[in-house]
Amino acid sequence: MNTVTAYHQRTKHSLKKGYAKGPETLDWDDQPDPFRRFEGCPVYALPKPGRELATTWAELDQQSHIPSESLNLDNIGLLLELAFGLSAWKEFGPNRWALRCNPSSGNLHPTEVYVINGVTDLLPQGVYHYVSHDHHLEQRCTFANAKVPHSLLIGLSSIHWREAWKYGERAFRYCQLDIGHALAALSYAASVLGWRVELLSDYSDADISALLGLNHQDDFVAREGETADLLCRIHYNDSAMDTELEREALINSLQSSSWLGKAQSLKAYHMFHWPVIDAVSQTAQKVTHQTSHSQAQLPVAVTSHCTLPASQLIRQRRSAQNFNAKSAAISQQAFFRMLAALTTHNSAPFNAWNWSPAVHLCLFVHKVEGLVPGLYCLPRSEQGLALLQAQLSPDFKWQPVEAFPSLYLLYATATNLKQTIKTLSCHQPIASDGVFSLAMLAEFKDLVAEQSWHYRRLFWECGLLGQILYLEAEAAGIRGTGIGCFFDDDVHGVLGIADGDDTLQSLYHFTVGESLEDTRIQTLPAYEHLL
Repeated sequence: MNTVTAYHQRTKHSLKKGYAKGPETLDWDDQPDPFRRFEGCPVYALPKPGRELATTWAELDQQSHIPSESLNLDNIGLLLELAFGLSAWKEFGPNRWALRCNPSSGNLHPTEVYVINGVTDLLPQGVYHYVSHDHHLEQRCTFANAKVPHSLLIGLSSIHWREAWKYGERAFRYCQLDIGHALAALSYAASVLGWRVELLSDYSDADISALLGLNHQDDFVAREGETADLLCRIHYNDSAMDTELEREALINSLQSSSWLGKAQSLKAYHMFHWPVIDAVSQTAQKVTHQTSHSQAQLPVAVTSHCTLPASQLIRQRRSAQNFNAKSAAISQQAFFRMLAALTTHNSAPFNAWNWSPAVHLCLFVHKVEGLVPGLYCLPRSEQGLALLQAQLSPDFKWQPVEAFPSLYLLYATATNLKQTIKTLSCHQPIASDGVFSLAMLAEFKDLVAEQSWHYRRLFWECGLLGQILYLEAEAAGIRGTGIGCFFDDDVHGVLGIADGDDTLQSLYHFTVGESLEDTRIQTLPAYEHLL
């Protein structure tokens, strides 16, 4: 068993064996600062946040019909705000916390965002760190001869310790889910502007680390460093974007550039340390220069009827805390729209994804008009269908749903389904009180054996699907939330996966329903503190 597979097995929750290792106690007054800042850097304020664009959510299905906005500082600021910025502040008694457009497990936000700017008439060419709290850029690197001709790149990294403070050893999983959320959020934000995100998957982690300055270990407090994850290129309506990036020349020129500033401490006491996260992070590094490969994609199969401005819908996304267990069923149209949005298509966020589907969905349907409650399956590829039929229980009947033939009814039940999914989801009522919930099953064994870094990629795909569900639920007038706490092998048992068989593994759960709002919690504007 290699390090990655051993980590995955070690960090499973179990009904019989208990939960994965985590901190014995939490001091909420000692929570890590959710906003990283660098000292000693020039700061560049971005234009005032909050601007709305006319593009509706439904129009995002037709990317080619969305007019491309100009490349200027206003729109760069809007891109960063809609992808990674604050969406609101919450206040309850003496406690105050920020929500963001990109969701995060426990609202801990391990993901950090960098901009590599090669556009001379925007800002001085260089590498910048985005501070969502202040909506400004900190210039980490200045260069004059870097090979980034008229290009705008976005880099993502993770501070594993920020997540592990609460979740212990399982935190590495959640950091990878958050990267998937963030990539999808960036793709949607670019789409609103008529732009497109290209995921530069031919860059290794070492490449990205060098480009973002993460390999300058002396610039970070011990155990508070960042691990490189993704690098993206923003495509806008400009002929200069056809210029090819020279990877080696870009890396060499940035390594010889001047780096500025040092990361401030995240201001929390390191009471617990989790060496297993360091070990799996090291083993799961992407060391190859893999060429991107995309697949032929079709338009979204079911049309959205949401006429809200896409920028408004993105800002109003929330993670539901409780559902109304007595809510009415949702319509088939709303349900099928959400499922269609999860299948690969040629709009955001799949136009920023370079791999064939490797994650499939098992749905616990509670309340959808015209569908019997039961367990359903949505394979996201023909190969996935064959694999699922071979791996799941032989007692499942695989009956196609007439109105949505790629969805299969495995078994119907009107009695114990809700209690089952509640139990499997660490006894959380939110999994059973909504209209449906689901488990994301990944093609695990072969992909991880092929390259260890695919472990992270599978979680990224799950996070990307989660972000789709978050926004499509909002568009349907309801709400969703991700569930990272579930009893892994007990889920597999319900699905009929043989004990010890890791051909398929459940990596992420999600639930959708009518949200119940806690009226004791006050909601405040996202950037009121900047006015």
